[in-house]
Amino acid sequence: MGRRRAQGRNISGILLLDKPIGLSSNGALQRVKRLYRAAKAGHTGSLDPLATGLLPVCLGSATKISAFLLDADKRYRVRIRLGEVTTTADAEGEVIRTAPTDGVTPEAVTAALGGFLGTISQLPPMYSAVKHQGERLYKLARQGLEVERQPRDITIFAIDLLDLALPEIEIDVHCSKGTYVRTLAEDLGERLGCGGHVIGLRRTGVGPYVETAGPFVTMDQLEAMSEDDLAGLDALLLPQDSALGHWPEVRLSEDACFYLRQGQAVLVPRAPTEGLVRLYDPSRRFIGVGEILDDGMVQPKRLL
Repeated sequence: MGRRRAQGRNISGILLLDKPIGLSSNGALQRVKRLYRAAKAGHTGSLDPLATGLLPVCLGSATKISAFLLDADKRYRVRIRLGEVTTTADAEGEVIRTAPTDGVTPEAVTAALGGFLGTISQLPPMYSAVKHQGERLYKLARQGLEVERQPRDITIFAIDLLDLALPEIEIDVHCSKGTYVRTLAEDLGERLGCGGHVIGLRRTGVGPYVETAGPFVTMDQLEAMSEDDLAGLDALLLPQDSALGHWPEVRLSEDACFYLRQGQAVLVPRAPTEGLVRLYDPSRRFIGVGEILDDGMVQPKRLL
């Protein structure tokens, strides 16, 4: 039997969705895919249902570069309640320990935050999607089980105190992929001697996309548009190469494009000497991602 053809429009681009609270990342993805009548769609890193903020949704051929956004650094605004430790490190869990917060000062919080800067080791929480012997940890945790986990190295590029109104504080975090913000909040509470858990989480940036550069598109905005206004919806999409704007651009000749599409490395005059690059054909149409080899040749890594 032949493969069934995908139904939907062949539309490509990146939507910077402001995911609402209470909706899973996959639920948000399916709504966007339906509204756009897209044949293909994928998101670039899950947010918990209780979290809000940036969920880049890649449509069409943009799904081929979604992995680069998955690997990108992230930014969060985190609301923490000090003095209470929960089973899940967030507001969904049961409170298992309390402590006074009277001695917590802005100076103490700032000093404690400074201890997280740089590369640190984090233990994945039991309530996470990490797998243990093929089973998600959160499924084991819901059964009352706890298993041994391996710590992971993550990087905190910046972490700042935004607000303190005890027992709550708000912090801003710029971190590498794989960072568990709930664990960060829990560890901060321990350093302050009172414990803590996340009560509010908003993702404000993924790689080159940050909230300060302009508002994200809300689900309400999308659903308020006419289902027939596909041109209006399409106008909200960013070009695929916007996800990679921090990489150098390499313009290729027609011959170089041909050989790259055959999987061969090519020599490009005045190309960068290392790293990943954005590839464009002679008419400056984005064709994918390349990597500079040790001998200076440009090798195709992900072509559209």
